[in-house]
Amino acid sequence: MARKPNYNFERMERDRLKAIKVAEKAAAKRDQRERARAAGEPPPADDPDDANQDDEDQDQG
Repeated sequence: MARKPNYNFERMERDRLKAIKVAEKAAAKRDQRERARAAGEPPPADDPDDANQDDEDQDQG
């Protein structure tokens, strides 16, 4: 017998996992910038694709 779908819970889980992934990516970028500053290198340019994706994600909410 198939289980009854719980759409709200499934959506919350997807959003939670996505938030974790975004936070990990932001932490990695922050660490990379800190290492570059410590080494005296100019910070890497932000990827314009990432900025556009963040704007699209906020519009959907």
